[in-house]
Amino acid sequence: MTEQYVLDLQKIEEVQVAVVGGKGAHLGGLSRIGGVRVPAGFCLTTDAFRRVMAEAPSIDDQLDQLSRLDPDDREGIRILSAEIRQTIEGIAVPGDVAAAITDALAQLGEQVAYAVRSSATAEDLPTASFAGQQDSYLNIVGLSAILRHVSRCWASLFTERAVTYRQRNGIDHRTVHMAVVLQQMVFPDAAGILFTADPITGNRRIATVDAGFGLGEALVSGLVNPDVFRVCGDKIVTKSIAAKQRAVYALDIGGTQEVAVDPRRQDQPALTDAQVVRLVQLGRRIETYFGRPQDIEWCLVDDDFQIVQSRPITTLFPIPAAEDAENHVYVSVGHQQMMTDPMKPLGLSVWQLTAMAPMHEAGGRLFVDVTHGLASPVSRAGLLEVMGRGDPLVRDALETILDRGDFVPSRPAAGPAGPPAGGGAAPIETDPAIVTDLINRNEASIAALRREIRTKTGPALFDFLLEAFEEHKRILSDPVSMQAIMAGMEATWWLNDQLQEWLGERNAADTLTLSAPNNITSEMGLALLDVADAIRPHPEVLAFLNGVEGQHFLDELPKLPGGTEARAAIEAYLDRYGMRCVGEIDITRPRWSERPITLVPLILDNVRNFEPGAAERRFARGLQEAQKKEQEVLARLRALPDGPQKAAEAKRMIDRVRTFIGYREYPKYGIVSRYFVYKQALLQEAERLVRANVLTEKGDIFYLTFEELHDVARSNKVDNQLIQRRKDAFRSYQALTPPRVLTSDGEAVAGAYRRDDAPAGALVGLPVSAGTIEGRARVVLDIAAADLEAGDILVTVFTDPSWSPVFVAVAGLVTEVGGLMTHGAVIAREYGLPAVVGVADATRLIRNGQRIRVHGTDGYVEILP
Repeated sequence: MTEQYVLDLQKIEEVQVAVVGGKGAHLGGLSRIGGVRVPAGFCLTTDAFRRVMAEAPSIDDQLDQLSRLDPDDREGIRILSAEIRQTIEGIAVPGDVAAAITDALAQLGEQVAYAVRSSATAEDLPTASFAGQQDSYLNIVGLSAILRHVSRCWASLFTERAVTYRQRNGIDHRTVHMAVVLQQMVFPDAAGILFTADPITGNRRIATVDAGFGLGEALVSGLVNPDVFRVCGDKIVTKSIAAKQRAVYALDIGGTQEVAVDPRRQDQPALTDAQVVRLVQLGRRIETYFGRPQDIEWCLVDDDFQIVQSRPITTLFPIPAAEDAENHVYVSVGHQQMMTDPMKPLGLSVWQLTAMAPMHEAGGRLFVDVTHGLASPVSRAGLLEVMGRGDPLVRDALETILDRGDFVPSRPAAGPAGPPAGGGAAPIETDPAIVTDLINRNEASIAALRREIRTKTGPALFDFLLEAFEEHKRILSDPVSMQAIMAGMEATWWLNDQLQEWLGERNAADTLTLSAPNNITSEMGLALLDVADAIRPHPEVLAFLNGVEGQHFLDELPKLPGGTEARAAIEAYLDRYGMRCVGEIDITRPRWSERPITLVPLILDNVRNFEPGAAERRFARGLQEAQKKEQEVLARLRALPDGPQKAAEAKRMIDRVRTFIGYREYPKYGIVSRYFVYKQALLQEAERLVRANVLTEKGDIFYLTFEELHDVARSNKVDNQLIQRRKDAFRSYQALTPPRVLTSDGEAVAGAYRRDDAPAGALVGLPVSAGTIEGRARVVLDIAAADLEAGDILVTVFTDPSWSPVFVAVAGLVTEVGGLMTHGAVIAREYGLPAVVGVADATRLIRNGQRIRVHGTDGYVEILP
């Protein structure tokens, strides 16, 4: 039975996570790396844990209760997890397990002191570190003490923090088991942590060493501030030596003790510079072996480093794969598209296949490589101008990289300089018929796509879709469409710049663009007000919708008085806008037509917050304000020197912006409309593959790229392990925050607002819609959970067109992501909502229900007392 319960560390394979847990598997790998010293020891396997759990049948009922608790029920988790720990610690270590431990100790030396460390099967994994979730004990002496602490390690699988972590990450408690690592104790002169990548910036070339005297427990527990060294290559680039007043040392009788450090040593570094460099070189060897950056616990004994633990750093954002070893600078596509959540593989690949520029994947997000654009002085200015217009934080991040002087080497210009971005009106007439024709051509193309795709199945479907993707790109790259988009944006920029110069008025175009024609996204929000009007007169329908839960509620509506009219109104809305959803650039996201219940809370909010006819009144009011503003601006201009000429130029630009600015939203609507057609066809193909027993379920196709799914359709074979790995990876990507700018060194460069015009304590962002509004902050992370009242200020991470129905119910907008011409900004201006976007950590710094003041003209938010 000994072989069943105990494995020597040097005999453990890294793939044996299910047997020895993450920590044990990593220690097994470490013990086989040349030049890396690991304290001798063994691992008590998960078989022993299961043996103990079988001794307490009551735990099954406790685990059932635990799984039903909400992750936010802290009191319930605290009480129940404590009961489970007490149950486990109350079980005597079974005789055969104790015998196995005794035999293993005898081979190493029973009277030697040991570190007894937990090693869970969901710990120290590439996608989830679970660092600090379970317990470890140092300097344990004697068999009885070791057995007692082994039980405590088993029980620590159910610490409150470990249980909450699993609940929040959707991990079934029954699928996680606990092994225990027992290692001979080392008594270090110094100890600490080595990160082989900078844990703050993500830079893979910078290693960080934290060091203190005695055992590393003092650092981990926060008892002392460590010495901190940052190392690049074999050079220490920065170091900070702390006053180390306390340290933790082992006691002869077992256990540890906190002691005062001799005042003469307190300001001495725990490591010499040479030792720091040697430690980092050792860390690089470990990193190379495991193939990813590592978080390493080390001890220094007689000038010799021993490694007691190594785990992957799971908080680092991955780096896009490159075919060369050159430096690269990547800009986030998600920040431009207002969707910073991770995308599933099918969504990523379809976006890549239909995008107009090459895109690189990392962490479930897409990035564009702008290195060449930055390298040439000619293209650099235009690139920075465009980026700055869209998101000043991106521009500042790029300039930060350029200012270093050595990361992006300059290259000679390939040709003559082109016109600067935004430097003049696009060569297109101010003719509303141009927009009408563009919309008609796009809708005709989508109608043809729907007709032609109906008969396609199997490999023929994928061949057809590849052709459809080319048509998709042809529509997107239509030069007239691009000119129309740029004409609207450049006219907006011209008006804001010139009217501020001539009249001293900031963001005047915000009012001049109210109720602009052909804005499909703002029309979508107003149309849902009309749906509310159709439902409002029917109390039975309203009562039914207030309690509805299932996705098939539309089928139930006709059974109610007024239900036929209500269903017709909702279905008409879905016919026009049902292809939309939050995160709609990911084809795998459920559309409103697939989950119409998503719209129900928004409809009910509209019923509660508005009177009949609100849509028509709102549009008319916006149009009236725009016309009034135009008359005011032109009158003020005429009173200036050269006034008639200035007024004529402004009038031309006002007509231009009102002709084209609404069309800015239409290409995205066209993309998403086509996406829904693609998705419906692919799901029908998935159903065929499920019926043929190729796929387990339809949704599995979302975890394959388009090319991989094409292969499955041809071969009728699928790699289910690949699908499971993709699902695990996607879950891990959800915990990552994508950077606006990322380098090939892995450094996430955030950028900053270089401004000093905001009051102290204000949250600074980008002004995108003029005006000032004060109200209650509603922090909304999920549109389905939005509970808004008239006058609320929406605070969220990002908004895309699917959020437009929410805009009609709020008085202002604050987002963490966005730019001057992104969808949230355009719709905020269209609805006349003061808005500030690009406010870093807004959803964390602003609490739900706080009163805030949004300065949409000046670009900052005040949190009010």
